[in-house]
This record gives sequence, C-alpha cells and structure tokens, in this order.
Amino acid sequence: MSLSDTLIIVERLLERYEMVIDSHEHMMLPTEMQLKMMDAAGVDQTILFCSTPHPEKASSLNEIEEEMSALYKVLTGDNSKEANIIRQKNNINNLVSVIKKYPNRFLGFGSVPLGMSLSETENWINDYIIVNSLLGVGEFTPGNEQQILQLDTVFQAIETTAILPVWVHTFSPVTMKGIRLLMELCENYPHIPVIFGHLGGTNWIEVIKFAKAHHNVYLDLSAAFTSIATKMALIELPEKCLFSSDAPYGEPYLYRELIEFVSPSKEIAELALGNNIRELLHI
Repeated sequence: MSLSDTLIIVERLLERYEMVIDSHEHMMLPTEMQLKMMDAAGVDQTILFCSTPHPEKASSLNEIEEEMSALYKVLTGDNSKEANIIRQKNNINNLVSVIKKYPNRFLGFGSVPLGMSLSETENWINDYIIVNSLLGVGEFTPGNEQQILQLDTVFQAIETTAILPVWVHTFSPVTMKGIRLLMELCENYPHIPVIFGHLGGTNWIEVIKFAKAHHNVYLDLSAAFTSIATKMALIELPEKCLFSSDAPYGEPYLYRELIEFVSPSKEIAELALGNNIRELLHI
C-alpha cells in the first residue's frame, strides 16, 4: 500500500459527521457487545428493534440453525396468535430495559402482533409503543401475502393513535407480489411513513422507482441485494435513504463504509448516515 493510499484511509477514518445513526439493529446479547460494535463503526446512536433469535451467540453453523429455527416458526405462521403476543410482550420489555439503561445510545421501534382486531391493535400501540416512547412500529417480516394484508389493521390503528413510521422487511421470503401489496398500503395511507427494509431485495429497481413517486416511502440500505442498488438509491433519492446494518446479521462498520464509498458526495453520505432518520423521527 502506498503512502497516499494510507493517508486516504486515515483521512476517512478521522472524518466526522454531525451524528451517525444506525437506523436498524436488532437487540444483541450482551448489550456491551453491541456497544463495542457501534463504537468500532463510529455509530453514535442506534435504532433498536426486537429480536427473537440471537445469532450473535452462535459459534458454529449448527448453532446458527438452532437460533434461526425460532425465526422460521414466526415466518411460516407455526406459532399461535397467543404465543406471538406473549413473545412480543417479552421482547418489548427487554428492548425498553436496554434503552432505559443506555438512553444516549439507543432509541427503539416496537413490534406489533399481526392478526389482532383493530381495537386490540390500537390498545397495543398505546400500551406498548406510545407509553414506552418508542418511535415506530416494526420490524414486520411477513412470511406470505396474507400476513402483508394483515398489516392493513396496523395502518388503520396508527391513523387513530399516533402517526408512526412502519418498518417492513421486503427481501426474501417477501415476493414482488407481496411488495406490490405493501405498495398499495402506502398509497392507501399516504400520511404514514413506510420503510422498505433491505431495499426490496432483488426487486430493488421497482422499489426505488416507487419511492421516487411516493413521498411517504423510505429506503433501508441494509442487506441490499447488490452494492449498485445502494449506489442507485443514494443517487436517485438521497433524502430517503437510511443507513442501517441489520446487526447482528450485518456489520455496522461495513455498511457505513459502503455508503461512504458509493455516495456521490460527502453531503449525500451525511444525509443517509444520520440526517434523514433524524428528520423522519424528529430526534
């Protein structure tokens, strides 16, 4: 490596932004591990999401499979409505306890069970999201189109309680048919911000085009299908792109580096790395 290359790397490491916010990480155990990961990436704050599996604890492929089996049960609808409610209550309680312990480092989104009535969903948002000062709802990871249709009740409840952003996973197993159903919800509820998690996966071109035409759609840049998808999103919609790592599934340092590397300018990188999510969440 030449001296000039070394100086460029040092300059980038020393480069500071107003505030770097990872807009999507799952709660990791222990929390100190997560804080070290954030510090290594120069992340000031993280928007924390609930988590059922904890792959960060795994040290082998077999252990990863064991952890992920809990998630697969959720995706396939194997768990009962009652079991999902109990699980998500516990997850939110754990999430809130971490946020209260480290209020300067973590903010949060709270999960909402699907399949409840409108009044049940409204009560849940009031009792678990608003009361706990959480800033949005999600992550929703719909395993089929029926689960995406159930989001309509969540959108109705948000309209009658508090206008909060909704975070929806749009990579596999969500198909383009499922994404189109989500797009319909965005059009039916234009006042509700919707974050398309993982940029639509292989359907990133369609998602970027849709976001350009709809003011309430935002683009999560974690786990994008290809780096050129991230680059095109930053070029076409710099004010709608949100830096995130999806940790522990992704590394905050690498996703920050990707945004800095493919952004057309430092100003656009700064929007994605923190300013956009601050404006969206009013923080």
